[in-house]
Amino acid sequence: MCTHALTTRVKAALMVQPASLAAILIGTPTPLLHPPLPVRLQPPAAVHLPTVSMSTDQDETTNLNEMFHQKRILRSKVRKALKSMDLSLRSQEDNAIQSNVLEASWFKSSQRLCAYISCSALREVDTSKLLSEILQNLAKDGCAQTAKKLYVPRVEDKNSHMRMLNISSMDDLIANSMNILEPAPADGVGNLREDVMQANDPVDLFILPGLAFDRSGRRLGRGGGYYDTFLRKYQELARERNWKQPLLVALSYSLQIMDDGIIPVTLQDVLVDALVTPSGFIPISKSALERFDNGL
Repeated sequence: MCTHALTTRVKAALMVQPASLAAILIGTPTPLLHPPLPVRLQPPAAVHLPTVSMSTDQDETTNLNEMFHQKRILRSKVRKALKSMDLSLRSQEDNAIQSNVLEASWFKSSQRLCAYISCSALREVDTSKLLSEILQNLAKDGCAQTAKKLYVPRVEDKNSHMRMLNISSMDDLIANSMNILEPAPADGVGNLREDVMQANDPVDLFILPGLAFDRSGRRLGRGGGYYDTFLRKYQELARERNWKQPLLVALSYSLQIMDDGIIPVTLQDVLVDALVTPSGFIPISKSALERFDNGL
């Protein structure tokens, strides 16, 4: 009887299944947070994913598929929250976020910037005031040191290929097939617009969109991979030319800030250096902390 009982217990123990890999890496989604804390938050502790041994390519593919599935779920939740966001609250947060950027010394000191053109239908944080300020801040009295140069995105195809082209006026923009404004590849007289990847000088600041963010620098895009692909290429270009890496700053409504660890990440995802929210700034990377502290 003792031997039979022991055998039964061993068989029962062997039937216990380990937690799924997706649960270990991603975790269960939690509700959206309340508005983030005010200016000058301390940098968050790094989020470390558990080390998991991948035995086969199939295991790795399964893991990635689980992550992409989790991202789709989170995107759906955030889109619904943005769709139900009160219009007056959205307008207030748009104004507060843009004012926080415009008053920041690190924005004022940036001369070459890449920024997205906000689309109301996508419920992105408004950038119209920022773009207007950049375009109005042209060289005066021949002093190029006071000039700002602006590059904005143009989607090239459905394979995550995007360019950043220089514009000097909002009149340089045209609506694409999705009714999103982007620069034409050439100006009115046929001159090709300057591509930031061929520019002679480095970009100081990227102003980025997104669906969700956390205080560890994770950013959830819309799933096309355009910004992550472009940012990786530009960061590699900066390394090749020994340029200082640009500051990557994302604009976020209060409801878009997630708990750390909720946003799944892969090796292809680029982390942001800082967030700008209606409440102020959330510096994340060492570079952002140094620039904010030094007033740069």
